[in-house]
Amino acid sequence: MDHVELAMVLAVDGSASVTYDEFGLIARGMATALRDPAVAAGLTGRSVLALLLWSGAGQQDIITGWTLITTAADLAAFADGVDNMPRTVKAGNTAIGEALLASLTLLAHAPAIPGRSIVDVIGDGRSNDGIAPGPVRDRMAAADITINGLCILHEEPDLLTSYTNDVIGGPGAFAVTCRDYRDFTEAMRQKLTREVKFPIV
Repeated sequence: MDHVELAMVLAVDGSASVTYDEFGLIARGMATALRDPAVAAGLTGRSVLALLLWSGAGQQDIITGWTLITTAADLAAFADGVDNMPRTVKAGNTAIGEALLASLTLLAHAPAIPGRSIVDVIGDGRSNDGIAPGPVRDRMAAADITINGLCILHEEPDLLTSYTNDVIGGPGAFAVTCRDYRDFTEAMRQKLTREVKFPIV
């Protein structure tokens, strides 16, 4: 099996708190951030990426399976898929623990051995369904998997506290925030730029 520097799961909130317009802003913002030259330089030739959409318990869907990013064209195609991702999960509750479990399963089937494994949890609300995220986070952190967060604060101004206590963990873990979806693209760009640095600081 080949080795890569980074395996990353982009785990996106598709719960009821995210309107369809907001979901479109997430998709476009993520795609724009992935196309940023600094991000692209850090991912190309050294990473595998996957896109997971999640909502309530039992509502997790792999939108794009593991994609080996060896060329700029590979990343561009992956970003196009993010830009146009369908909303395939029921817009229900917010089951972050279930999303983490789905991400862990994805990582167990990565097509290459990564030097680092990162799960990006992107959402606008605290977990309120399914298994608690904390114990899953602890299990993943113990396996040297990093869980980072991007908290959209428009409905829950204290969401960062919840993510810090219950979601993020592992080597170099951090969370970033944006006040609203209008600020999402830049927050995502900053987050990815930080993540693709070697090593994370």
